Amino acid sequence: MKLTDLKGIGDKTAKLLNKLSVYTAEDLVRLYPRSYDICGKPVLVSEIPGHTGDSLIAVDAVVAKTPALKRVRNLQILTVTLKDEKGGLLKATWFNMPYLLGSLKLGYRYIFRGRPVFRNGDWVMEQPALYTMEGYSSQIGIMQPIYPLTKGLSNKIVSKAMQQALDVKELVQELLPEELRRSNELAEINFAMRAIHFPKDMNDYEAARKRLVFDEFFFFMLNVRRMKESNSRQPNLSRIVDDARTDEFIKKLPYELTNAQKRTWQEVSSDMNGERLMNRLVQGDVGSGKTIIAVLALMNTVYAGYQGAMMVPTEVLARQQYDDICAMFEKYGININVSLLIGSMTAAAKKKERQRIASGEAGIVIGTHALIQASVEYANLGLVVTDEQHRFGVHQRESLTQKGSSVHTLVMSATPIPRTLAIIIYGDLDISVMNELPSSRLPIKNAVVGTDYRPNAYRFIENQVQAGHQAYVICPMVEAREDGDVMEDGRGDTFANTNMHATLENVVDYTTMLKKNLPSSINVEYLHGKMKPAVKDEIMERFHSGQTQVLVSTTVIEVGVNVPNATVMLIENADRFGLAQLHQLRGRVGRGAYQSYCIFVGTSNAKKENMDRLGILRESNDGFRIAEEDLKLRGPGDFFGIRQSGDMQFTIGDIYKDANLLKAASDAAAAIIENDPDLEDDANAGLRMYFDRTDNKGDVVL
Repeated sequence: MKLTDLKGIGDKTAKLLNKLSVYTAEDLVRLYPRSYDICGKPVLVSEIPGHTGDSLIAVDAVVAKTPALKRVRNLQILTVTLKDEKGGLLKATWFNMPYLLGSLKLGYRYIFRGRPVFRNGDWVMEQPALYTMEGYSSQIGIMQPIYPLTKGLSNKIVSKAMQQALDVKELVQELLPEELRRSNELAEINFAMRAIHFPKDMNDYEAARKRLVFDEFFFFMLNVRRMKESNSRQPNLSRIVDDARTDEFIKKLPYELTNAQKRTWQEVSSDMNGERLMNRLVQGDVGSGKTIIAVLALMNTVYAGYQGAMMVPTEVLARQQYDDICAMFEKYGININVSLLIGSMTAAAKKKERQRIASGEAGIVIGTHALIQASVEYANLGLVVTDEQHRFGVHQRESLTQKGSSVHTLVMSATPIPRTLAIIIYGDLDISVMNELPSSRLPIKNAVVGTDYRPNAYRFIENQVQAGHQAYVICPMVEAREDGDVMEDGRGDTFANTNMHATLENVVDYTTMLKKNLPSSINVEYLHGKMKPAVKDEIMERFHSGQTQVLVSTTVIEVGVNVPNATVMLIENADRFGLAQLHQLRGRVGRGAYQSYCIFVGTSNAKKENMDRLGILRESNDGFRIAEEDLKLRGPGDFFGIRQSGDMQFTIGDIYKDANLLKAASDAAAAIIENDPDLEDDANAGLRMYFDRTDNKGDVVL
C-alpha cells in the first residue's frame, strides 16, 4: 500500500517520510514511537516543587489578572498571572500566540500543561498547552505516541497517517507458529502493532513491546542459526598456512604482542589451516590491538595465493586503514599490493581498482559496502574481515563471503558485550576475547562532574590544545528546533527528544558557544550524521591532520578515525547514554603516547542515581566490566525518554534490558532449526514466507 493512498499524505509528505526509510504503509507501522506523552493528574501551583522531575506538569490554576499582550521586535508576547486556592502564583507566557487572549478569562479555572522553571523568585511556564477542566480530564492517562521526525514533518501528521494505516485489515501478517506464541505468551501481531502506537494503558504497551522485541530478536537469531548450520557443513578448501614471512614481520614490530594478541592470533591461524572454514569473532576492548591480528591474517592469506578483503563501516575509517597498512608495509618491506574501494571515488578510479581486484594484482582490498557491489569481482578471495561487526547486517557479511568459492570470515568488534550475550548474538561464530591492553597505553583519567564544572573543563581543553593536543566534545543533539530537539543516535539517525524537562546540548549551538569561550586561535568545528559523506570526510580529515583542534560532534564519531593526538573527550549529558556506549566514545582518546582524559558532564537536572551510575566509568576503563555492569543496571530499562543508542542497533529491542527475551528468542530459534532445519513443517509456513521475502534482498542488522 503506497503512502499517498493514505488521506493527508501527498508527494511532499511522502518524501519527508522517505527520509525516515518509510516508503509504504507497511513501513509506516514499523516506525515505532520513540516515547509517549502521558497526561498526569493536575497539581496546584504550590505543589510544583515536588513535581519538577516530571517531564511535563499540568497545573490547575485560576486567571488572577487580565492577560497582557505586548510586542517586542518581531515577537508578540502574551503573559498572564495565575494562582491556586492556596495563594500560589505562576506566570504563564506565550510567544506569537495572540489568539489565546480571547480564551483566557479573568477568574476562570484552566489547566496549564508545560515545564515550569523557577526564575527571579517566581515560577514561570513558557508556551504551556491550555485546556478547559473538562477537556483535560478526558486526556488523563492516555499514552500519546511521539514519533521520530525530520524537518518539515510534524508528529500530528505521522500520528494521523498511522491511524489510517493501522485500520487496514491484517496489514501485518502473522508469521510466528501458534505454539511458539502460546509458549512464550506473545500477543497477536496486529494487536501488538496497534498497541505499540496507541496503547490503551501500560499493560497493552508492555504486551505489544514484548511481542515486537521478541520478533526482532527471533528473526535475527533464525538468520544466525541458518548461517551456523551452513557454516558447519563447509569444508576448508582454502587452506592458509602460517607463513614464515608473517612470523618475521611480527618480530620486526616495535612492540611485543600482548598475551591476548598472541592467543587470538594462534586461534585465527589455526582456524585458517583447519578442517572447516574459519568463522571467528575477535571481540576486543577499545585499543586492545585487534587491527594487527587482521593484518597478520590478511598477510598469510596473500602469501598462500589468495586475496583478502576488509570491510569497514565508514569511508573515513577505510581510508585510514588503507593508509596505515600501506605505511606499515612500506616501512617493513612487505611486498603486498593494497587496494582501496569506496563509494565517493570517481568512476575512473573505481574502474581502475576493480580491474586490479579482478586480475589479482590487488592482494588486499580495503573498503566500505562498495566491496559487495555486483560489479566487483575477485580473482581468488580467501578471507573476509569485517570491522565493527555491529554496523553490518548478517546478509551483508554473507554477501562478501559469496564473492569467493571458499572464504574464511574474521569479524572484529570493539563493542563491549558481556560474554553471556555475545555467545547468543554471535551464535554462528567462534569467539576470541582480547581483554588486555598494550603496556604502552596509559590508562585514561576520568571525571564525573555537573554543569557547574564547564568553565574549568574549557580551560583544561584550552591548556591541552596549547600543549599541542586536540579534544572532542560530544553532544546528543544535532540542533534545537521549535518543534522539539533533534537527537542523533550512533548511526547518525535523528529522532525527537520528548523528555522536555532535560536541557540537552546540541552541536550547532554548542560550537558557537565554545568559540566564544576559547581563544580565537583555536579552530573549533562541528560534525553530525546528517551531513553529506564528503563533508563529514573533509571535517574528519582536518581534525586528523590537526588543522582543527576541537571537534564538537554527535555520537557519529563512535566509530571514527584514529587520532593519537586527541587527549580530551568531554561528553555532555552523559547521564542520558548507556555505559557501554560512553565507553565506546571514550575510546576515541588515549590512542597515542600522551596521557588522556575523559570528562563526563551530567544533565543540568540529572538524577542522583544516574550520576552515581557514571561512577563506574570513573573507576574503570575495562569495557567488559562496564558492559556487565550496564547489563545489571539497565534492568527492565526505561523506554520513555532518550534511547540508549549505540548498542547492537536493534530497532526496538535492547540486548541489555531485554536480555531475557533475547535468550528466549535464541532458544526458540535453535529449537526450530534443530527440529525442522528446512522449515518444511506446516506450522512453520509463516517462517518460510519470511525467508522467501528476505533472502537475497532483505537484511537483519546487528
